Amino acid sequence: QVQPVESGGGLVQAGGSLSLSCAFSGRTSSNYNMAWFRQAPGTEREFVAQITWTYGYTYYKDSVKGRFTISRDNAKNTVYLQMNSLKPEDTAIYYCNVGHGLYYDGSWYPGTEDYWGRGTRVTVSS
Repeated sequence: QVQPVESGGGLVQAGGSLSLSCAFSGRTSSNYNMAWFRQAPGTEREFVAQITWTYGYTYYKDSVKGRFTISRDNAKNTVYLQMNSLKPEDTAIYYCNVGHGLYYDGSWYPGTEDYWGRGTRVTVSS
């Protein structure tokens, strides 16, 4: 069983930065894509960013392009999300996804394996 664990959330003022990390254990030989989602109160979980296993292609939600950067360290089974120029609307619980899902042309396509972390809270004050 694969278990992603997020860390790095917290409280930051608008315009500030935070860096999230997600490490996973368990089956580590399945060439997983890794992604970040978020869920604000009263809303559905939404895609934020993904980095693929193959070639490290990256995809971003339009509203975070130019502010967020996703990266990964395959040797450590870890994905990172560097968030700069944070806005109050970025406030949410951020979830890590590990598996074979893929973001393509504006939609998320779940894979045959999809594992979720429990989330880390990010609060951006105005």
